[in-house]
Amino acid sequence: MKIYNNKNPQLQDLSQNVQRINKIESKDASQTSKRISPTDKVDISNRAKEIAELMSAINQMPDIRSEKVAEIKKAIEDGTYVIDPKRIAESILREVL
Repeated sequence: MKIYNNKNPQLQDLSQNVQRINKIESKDASQTSKRISPTDKVDISNRAKEIAELMSAINQMPDIRSEKVAEIKKAIEDGTYVIDPKRIAESILREVL
């Protein structure tokens, strides 16, 4: 007498066959992926390289020109800083229009 763990022997055999088929399919899939190895390639144009170099140079520049700020501060303290309202108005209008 055989004991089949409360399972129908035909279903148990079917289950084992399915497991074997799945192992074979997964093995075939892994071998296929090993044979076919796609490679990605990126070509960057010379223009893009130039832009990247310029962006790097811009990023290295300070946000505040300290020497210019010091110069204006000194002129304000000395009372020699001249404000030209007409020039300021023209600049504002150019930006708006």
